[in-house]
Amino acid sequence: MVSSAGFSEEVSIMITRAAGVAEVLFGLMFFFLYKHKLINVLNILGLIGLLIAVYVLQPQLLIEAFNPVTTNIPLIALSYILLKESAEHKKS
Repeated sequence: MVSSAGFSEEVSIMITRAAGVAEVLFGLMFFFLYKHKLINVLNILGLIGLLIAVYVLQPQLLIEAFNPVTTNIPLIALSYILLKESAEHKKS
């Protein structure tokens, strides 16, 4: 998807690797800090941003198996549930 944005092959590889490392680091942060509101908000915004990026750059991916819609929407919902549970827990 990065190369479809007009980057050279070398730059695309660097961006892809950096994005992969960032995704793993964020995943670890989410795993350990899932109760924090900011982590869940960042997760929701990031997943929405990824959906928009796919829609703009490669919309044909949205109808393929295991597409960003079927993988991101449940994760967005999970973060939303975690946000609501956290807010209700603080009220109690």
